Amino acid sequence: MYICHMMFFIGMKQLARRVQKVVVKTIFASGLLFLLAAGLALTDLPFWGCYHLAVTGTALEADPHYIVVLGAGGMPGPEGLMRCHTAALAAETYPHAKVVIAMPTLPQYFASSHTRSMYREMVLRGVDSTRFLFETTGTNTRDQALGVASLVKRPDTARVLIVSSPEHLYRAVRAFRKAGFAMAGGRPAFESGIDEDLLITEEEKRQGFLAPNRMPGLRYNLWNYMKLEIDFMREVVAIGWYKWKGWI
Repeated sequence: MYICHMMFFIGMKQLARRVQKVVVKTIFASGLLFLLAAGLALTDLPFWGCYHLAVTGTALEADPHYIVVLGAGGMPGPEGLMRCHTAALAAETYPHAKVVIAMPTLPQYFASSHTRSMYREMVLRGVDSTRFLFETTGTNTRDQALGVASLVKRPDTARVLIVSSPEHLYRAVRAFRKAGFAMAGGRPAFESGIDEDLLITEEEKRQGFLAPNRMPGLRYNLWNYMKLEIDFMREVVAIGWYKWKGWI
């Protein structure tokens, strides 16, 4: 009995050591990953990663018949407002194109829905209210593409311009092409950054030296680019999933 107890305690001690090693290695690896992410955020690589997802193979060669605005969470919200703003500009450029808002909505709640808020936002920006169509059944990009294809009736001949966030556009355009739209392109809803010179006083410019708490790159870009890294990594995972499912 004593020997069994000893063997049990020895086994538990060995297990505890193994768990401790795994925990230490995990913490160490997490620390390295964070330092790598912080280091990349001090460069322009996160922006260029999202930029390439926005412009790689997403051009539309002719004027669109439909401008499709993909919903982005609640309204008002930063992504939703940017997409509405970009879509309104596209609607002004292509005055004969119908505008399709793709956002999951229960019919009985449409009047108070985020979909209607997107519609109202674009009407406020000058888009004629008679130009709108609504796709309210799709709960992901693939389903939205299929829903819009059903709405349009002849996706093989329709030209569509998809408006979405920059990092999402690569997957969105290809999902629509897979859904039957032979002529699908996109317009990324890029935001406009403020000129960094406006954040620096004239005296600091003359001195040519900035304290760490006055550097725009540390005050703003570092955190914005770390968010872009998360957006980029999430989108890479989503692209992989869509390819595995055969949706793009």
